[in-house]
Amino acid sequence: MTEEQKEQSLETAEEQQKAEEQNVSQAPVDEEPIDVDEDNFEQKVAELEQAAEASEEKYLRLYAEFENYKKRTRAELDTERTYRSQSVLRDIIPALDNIERALSQKGEDPAFQSLYKGLQMIHENLVSALKDHGLEEIEAENQPFDPNLHQAVMQDKDDSKDSGVVLEELQKGYKLKERVLRPSMVKVNE
Repeated sequence: MTEEQKEQSLETAEEQQKAEEQNVSQAPVDEEPIDVDEDNFEQKVAELEQAAEASEEKYLRLYAEFENYKKRTRAELDTERTYRSQSVLRDIIPALDNIERALSQKGEDPAFQSLYKGLQMIHENLVSALKDHGLEEIEAENQPFDPNLHQAVMQDKDDSKDSGVVLEELQKGYKLKERVLRPSMVKVNE
């Protein structure tokens, strides 16, 4: 909408408002006095004030409920957007593990080296894309064991390290934002 159109619509809205105000001020008023005795009048005013207060309280409660509903819905939508890729990422993680296993192989053959380089490029691109979607590796080695992030499958004794420290990561763990998709499988120091 251009500036000129905005000004025209604003002028039109102002004209409509003035016309409505004139209609209200020109509306007929019932000028006949109402015959009310004073005792009944004060009681009626008190009743109407109570009814108005009750209506206002009800309105405020409903308004607060609606605002809370909007906040809750907005938070649920934000959470849904944040974690919508969770199931897809869970399905991709085993494929990423297989690529990493393949990259751990060694060979001197030129055909193997060519295949290895191609696989390495695919791995780098895949890891980059997954990071862009919020996937993070869980740090494990030399970290204190955290049952929320790590799954202990073995214990060993290493006197050079503190008790409860992860000695070795047997399988990488991943999380999406703050939600763990797969805990790291680890060997923990006794």
